[in-house]
Amino acid sequence: MTKTTYPIILVVEGAMDQAFLSEFLDCEFVRTNGSAVSRETIEYLKKASETREIVILTDPDSPGNRIRSRIAEEVPTAKHAFVRKEYSIKGKKVGVAESTKEEVLLALSHIIPGTMDKGALTYADLQELGLSGNEDASKLREKVEEALHLGHGNAKTFLKRVNALQLTKEDLRRAIHG
Repeated sequence: MTKTTYPIILVVEGAMDQAFLSEFLDCEFVRTNGSAVSRETIEYLKKASETREIVILTDPDSPGNRIRSRIAEEVPTAKHAFVRKEYSIKGKKVGVAESTKEEVLLALSHIIPGTMDKGALTYADLQELGLSGNEDASKLREKVEEALHLGHGNAKTFLKRVNALQLTKEDLRRAIHG
């Protein structure tokens, strides 16, 4: 099998993720080895981010989101790739290693910048579009998150991600109406 080469450091949670991804990706992997990300790992990523692109690809679950948040807090230039939860389940397990090659490559083709305050959208825009402030907002955000490969998050996280991508209200409208 031909491997796709990425000149990045790909941050994953564990050995199973790395083993699966190594089958088709040629890049440097950094494993967090669970949610207790070591100070040594954080320091390495901080230093490496000065000259290399860091992409976080964690499981689409609560521990994966905590790891992502911890690293993003310490390494704000780290970028984000998200596998979709519904395509990353085998049995009762959810994660990157349970995903498919196609899902991972799709996630890596929709990388979100780490600096998340570039755009001009506001909470008022989200409310106007029905993406915040009403009982159906969460379901509508999920539809847009799925369409745009944003990963799941609350309204605040959603707003940061769409602004990082410099999306417009029209972009969101198109995603809403499919």
